[in-house]
Amino acid sequence: IPEAIKAYGKAQMESFDKNIERKMKNLELEKKKRDIELYINPTLGLEAKERGNAAFRDGNFPQAITEYEEAVKRDPTNAPYYNNLAAAFLKMGVFNDAKRAVEKSLELDRNYVKAWAKKGDIEFFMKEYHKSMDSYKAGLQLEPDNVLCKQGLQKTAMKIQELNMDGTVDKDRTAHAMADPEIQRILSDPTIRQVLNDFQDNPKYAQQALSDPDIRAKIEKLVSAGVLQVK
Repeated sequence: IPEAIKAYGKAQMESFDKNIERKMKNLELEKKKRDIELYINPTLGLEAKERGNAAFRDGNFPQAITEYEEAVKRDPTNAPYYNNLAAAFLKMGVFNDAKRAVEKSLELDRNYVKAWAKKGDIEFFMKEYHKSMDSYKAGLQLEPDNVLCKQGLQKTAMKIQELNMDGTVDKDRTAHAMADPEIQRILSDPTIRQVLNDFQDNPKYAQQALSDPDIRAKIEKLVSAGVLQVK
């Protein structure tokens, strides 16, 4: 493949051709895929993971990230390795990278409770408390007595209550919430919009509407997200 790419490249310099350009790109993609496959070695992946664990324990999180990234390259279907990488990114405060890593872990194994707990932790630090609640609950659905998820859920519920009672508006939290497609769908629901109006004009009707489990769940989601404050 490298020789073919080189030959096509030389031909392109002499006379540009769109078909050749397309063939070059396909060959480059094929080469990249082959290189990734040839690099896979679970034994070396385990060694990298162990080095990452040692660096993590020593508080050397940049080195831990380097080793965990090597581990996932060597063993790309190993969900715990991505979770470890997410934990190291979280320690460095690189939240978006941490979330991508933990989501990859869950993509590989939806029943990996530690990853649900870590996802909840990451979302907590990103002030996406409504998502954090959902992640911890997902973990508890799989393992009802999981300590990490139970503690995370309790911590998040207390934080939401604290912010709700305090009455201050966190702009970062609100921005995260308003960018969430789920929150956008809830806010565009005519029934929910009516309930929100009733909270202002007809509190009695609003309370009656909350007897509907679906409406209550959506309102609670808005409260968790910081879009709605109820004292």
